[in-house]
Amino acid sequence: MVHNAYDSFQLLTNCPARIDAVESHNSKLFAGCYDGSLRIYSPQSPSSSSSDELRQDSYLLETTVTGFSKKPIVAMKVLASRELLLSLSESIAFHKLPNLETVAVITKAKGANAYSWDDRRGFLCFSRQKRVCVFKHDGGGGFVEVRDYGVPDTVKSISWCGENICLGIRKEYVILNTANGTLSEVFPSGRVAPPLVTFLPSGELLLGKDNIGVFVDQNGKLLQTERLCWSEAPTAIVIQNPYAIALLPRRVEVRLLRSPYPLIQTIVLQNIRHLVKSNNAVIVGLDNSVHALFPVSIGAQIVQLTASGNFEEALALCKLLPSEESSLRAAKESSIHTRFAHYLFENGSYEEAMEHFLASQVDITHVLSMYPSITLPKTTMIPPPDKMLDISGEEASLSRGSSGISDDMESSFLESEGNAALESKKMSHNTLMALIKYLQKKRPGIIEKATSEGTEEVISDAVGKSYGAYDSSKTKKSNKGRGTISLNSGAREMAAILDTALLQALLHTGQSGASVELLKGVNYCDVKICEEILMKSKSYSALLELFKSNSMHHEALKLLNQLSEESKSNQSQTDVKQIFSPELIIEYLKPLCRTDPMLVLEYSMLVLESCPTQTIDLFLSGNISADLVNSYLKQHAPNMQGRYLELMMAMNETAVSGNLQNEMVQIYLSEVLDLHAALSAQQKWDDKDHPPERKKLLSALENISGYNPQTLLKRLPRDALYEERAVILGKMNQHELALSIYVHKLHAPDLALAYCDRIYESVSFLPSGKPSSNIYLTLLQIYLNPKKSAKDFAKRIVALGSFESSDTTKMMESVLSSKVKGGRSKKIVAIEGAEDMLRAGLSSSTDSGRSDVDAEEPMEEGNSTVMISEVLDLLSQRWERINGAQALKLLPRETKLQNLLPFLAPLLRNSSEAHRNYSVIKSLRQSENLQVKEELYKHRKGVVQVTSDSMCSLCNKKIGASVFAVYPNGKTLVHFVCFKDSQGMKAVSKTSHGRRR
Repeated sequence: MVHNAYDSFQLLTNCPARIDAVESHNSKLFAGCYDGSLRIYSPQSPSSSSSDELRQDSYLLETTVTGFSKKPIVAMKVLASRELLLSLSESIAFHKLPNLETVAVITKAKGANAYSWDDRRGFLCFSRQKRVCVFKHDGGGGFVEVRDYGVPDTVKSISWCGENICLGIRKEYVILNTANGTLSEVFPSGRVAPPLVTFLPSGELLLGKDNIGVFVDQNGKLLQTERLCWSEAPTAIVIQNPYAIALLPRRVEVRLLRSPYPLIQTIVLQNIRHLVKSNNAVIVGLDNSVHALFPVSIGAQIVQLTASGNFEEALALCKLLPSEESSLRAAKESSIHTRFAHYLFENGSYEEAMEHFLASQVDITHVLSMYPSITLPKTTMIPPPDKMLDISGEEASLSRGSSGISDDMESSFLESEGNAALESKKMSHNTLMALIKYLQKKRPGIIEKATSEGTEEVISDAVGKSYGAYDSSKTKKSNKGRGTISLNSGAREMAAILDTALLQALLHTGQSGASVELLKGVNYCDVKICEEILMKSKSYSALLELFKSNSMHHEALKLLNQLSEESKSNQSQTDVKQIFSPELIIEYLKPLCRTDPMLVLEYSMLVLESCPTQTIDLFLSGNISADLVNSYLKQHAPNMQGRYLELMMAMNETAVSGNLQNEMVQIYLSEVLDLHAALSAQQKWDDKDHPPERKKLLSALENISGYNPQTLLKRLPRDALYEERAVILGKMNQHELALSIYVHKLHAPDLALAYCDRIYESVSFLPSGKPSSNIYLTLLQIYLNPKKSAKDFAKRIVALGSFESSDTTKMMESVLSSKVKGGRSKKIVAIEGAEDMLRAGLSSSTDSGRSDVDAEEPMEEGNSTVMISEVLDLLSQRWERINGAQALKLLPRETKLQNLLPFLAPLLRNSSEAHRNYSVIKSLRQSENLQVKEELYKHRKGVVQVTSDSMCSLCNKKIGASVFAVYPNGKTLVHFVCFKDSQGMKAVSKTSHGRRR
């Protein structure tokens, strides 16, 4: 710990009189003696340069000023900025330098025992008995008294502290406020030694309490808990940064002014009486001799401390090197930090060692060379493991001089460092944790440089700058947000080394979560090395992030699929089964929907069967083209195509194209046809049954509008799926055909009625549509004339092309052979010639729902097949939607009036009520018309009296016999000509205003 901070040199000896005070001015030495004389000494050897400092030389007596003071000189101080010598004897006197002419003598200072000088303001304070006086230098040769203060006891020590004065009286320290004279107690002084106040260059104070020094600010407030402890109670203290030098009874102690304030040097001298700070040294006065403590050069001290292993003290001294040697200081600090770091690392202080590696700014490759188990990318930047930093020649040159440390000591220290076998040290958990913290602190700066380097490269390429072709031997990597970049650069190469090492350290210490977080962000990990390590350690989550950050999506998805398959087969550990599920593949694919939809479709097939809902949600949320997804599913997973289209329709039907809607209905129809074929083969098909597949198809046919009904109609079998055929015919506006199927094939009047209700309501709610009862009349015709409706059905089916002409006869037989009410099957009509049927079918209308009913069409009276009960039910249930007159014309003549009572009663009641309402409305309107006429007559009966005094309101002239006009209020009269003129002016003004606008 102890080193030579000062070299002691004896300046003079054998002074004839006892020395009571000592001071220096330039290179001369002033000795104030007991007999009142002032002896001036100068160096024995002449100086080659005009030096104004004390020299390490023997001093000879130059001049003796006898009678300088009547009494012994107690203290002296050179005021260099004012070229004055202050001396304290029987009073305080000021002498002009260098000739020592008396400038001023403060007689009021007679009996003063302590003083303090404020050189910045030119203020002098001194204590005399129980008084403190303040004087100010007027800039010339005089001093002006400022103020006199009373204190409770005799002052033993005094010092300025800013605008205030710190006093050490017999039992305590106090702060004297010079503005108002108030005293503030600080703390009690020591019991053994007298108070001692020392002013520090920082503006703080060091107050002595026996052998302890306490730091306070200018207001007396304690600054820190640490204390400066001396070996004994000092009688004087001198501050020469960075050291505090104390005068003890038998020696001089030098301590570092930095916690924990270690002892630096001890200088033993006998009978020391004075300790005074000079411009370049510390003067030590004895009874009859004077020594000087010359500071050893900072560079030499640094070499001493470094060689002895006191690295912290060496670093503290580096900050004191001159600012003009900043580069040298940085080099020395880096070297010391590196040495200190190696020393700490060897002794097990790994975290502290890494802090010093950080401060040394040494390359991370130097630190990583001490970790042989960490694999690094192949690069020219990694030095040999045994290569150590040593002190440069600049440091060696600084150590020359008075350091007393030989070169042999330095070389032996370097040998001891070089012989340290770091490779044989096993990497413990603590060493790796320290490395992780070191790399994490170094990482932001290195990553920022690497990123900016990549950005500059991209910009240069964009503006057309040509760079040399990349060396094919250099590895390339693709990182998240950076694309494919070359590592042929210092910053990115260093970033790759750092991230690769950091990932391995995290894995070795079991921090798998931290390794995943590292790979999630921008990183430069070497893919080959890290992939091998992660596979060995089974860190699959981190490996996936490695692939992802390097855009190696195929590898990542293959790994995910492999892990999920292992989880299903129970061949992996429990945690793998919990973590790597098929849903993770979907989560991985979500960000890729916009950038690589084909990749998403390819790998989504792996989990489509196990997670159908989530996979289809992926397609929907990823905004992948619906047509692209549909075509891909149709080719690779046709069984999931319908599910996808269903979800698309449920999400937003309007966003689904007509082609996809038609595709979905075709899929439903195919499922139903497959079911029909299977059940028909087993002779279990019943057209009245509605299995789930058929319900789904019917719902789609009714609710979806984008499919092509003609195409679907051609796929329907001729002897089944009549309800589906009816719905499709309805979509084609073939309402009569659809109703014929409901009535004759399905024998479902309720379905026919529901169909009519849908058509009626859909027409009613159209923006330009009007409620029409034609659809109900069409159903009525089918009920009343089934023979004709059957003929029309067969003809129009042929015209629509639903079946081939060869199947027409069979189709007609199927339609016309229906069961009548009561369970008896009758043949309604005979098959007529195919030519007539085809010819009639081609001229048939395709919109039976919009055609008017021919009221004069002859009905087949007396036909037993007329469905009269259904007719009566229809009329009674929907009387308000059917035109009564047309319906009555269609009914057979033998229809009994009593059977029509449920139809006619509400119809006539509604008609009479409407007639009555209309009559009331007509009467009300006639009454309103009469009231308006009466009001008109009343206004026309108005009387205006015009006299000879009546004036025109516009021109203010008399009306006289002129034509006049009256305003609606009946009182305002104007000339008719004036009225016309005013109206014309208003019209002109409105026109001109409109043009301006």
